[in-house]
Amino acid sequence: MSPNPEISGSVRSAAELNERIRSLWLRAGGSLSTQERAEYELLVVEWAAAIRAGVVTAA
Repeated sequence: MSPNPEISGSVRSAAELNERIRSLWLRAGGSLSTQERAEYELLVVEWAAAIRAGVVTAA
């Protein structure tokens, strides 16, 4: 996964990314390992980009 989802052209929706984030937290039992933390951070960045793209599209 590219560290900059806007450049990579992510096609995942904000809802899908939100579900992946929730699932990650559930699997981790509320305490993320170093690897899980890195995955979480990438998902949040991609989620934020998806939210921004939705706002721009709506405008």
